[in-house]
Amino acid sequence: MGGLTGDPAFVTTTFVVIDFEATTPKGYPAQPIEVAALALRYASGAWTTAGKPFSSLIRPPAFAPVTPAVTAQTGLTAEQVGRAPGPAEVLGALDRRFAAGKPYLLVAQHAATEANLIHNQREHCPALARIDLLDTIPLARYLFPGLPNHRLDTLLTHFSIKHPADRHRAYADVEVTAEVFIQLVSAADENAELSDLAALVKIAGRTAKCNMPAQGELFDVPSASERGHGEPV
Repeated sequence: MGGLTGDPAFVTTTFVVIDFEATTPKGYPAQPIEVAALALRYASGAWTTAGKPFSSLIRPPAFAPVTPAVTAQTGLTAEQVGRAPGPAEVLGALDRRFAAGKPYLLVAQHAATEANLIHNQREHCPALARIDLLDTIPLARYLFPGLPNHRLDTLLTHFSIKHPADRHRAYADVEVTAEVFIQLVSAADENAELSDLAALVKIAGRTAKCNMPAQGELFDVPSASERGHGEPV
């Protein structure tokens, strides 16, 4: 057991790997059409899941239809999401998974995307919208700077994790992102500079927008793209 996984703050935190699929209508913020989440806890030298995984399609508003490009990437069709419950029902159900007073961190590949989607839907998920995030991209870049890039597919190959057949569906991406995160934590455990959760957050953290001071994003850890090193997910 290394310094990171021996840190009391680390072992008391529930890490919730989360992923959205979305449409990007012109003139509007991205609108979610699918969400998945998987909660992980570390104890006694092993990772376990905390509760049941969550996954649901989400019906987008009329101004954000599923386009052929979205279907080509995700396989989701307008007919499928048109039969799904709306964001208030889906995100409300997800929001109720988070117990008051317990420490959580969201984990995502390119967490800025998830952070923005959650913030724009915050009326439906106020608890979720106040949970800070960890981004696997800057963490992977810090730990494995020699990789050609730090996209999810590249990390899957690097860690010999099987690429899912339904890549770009929310739950498939959550499952493999969780595997990547576990590998990254294992590597971080061997790094003397990442001796506790605070150090991990310093490298890969992103403050939820609802937690930012009103005068601006003073304490936000910039995303990869904001640092001029943007990478597709």
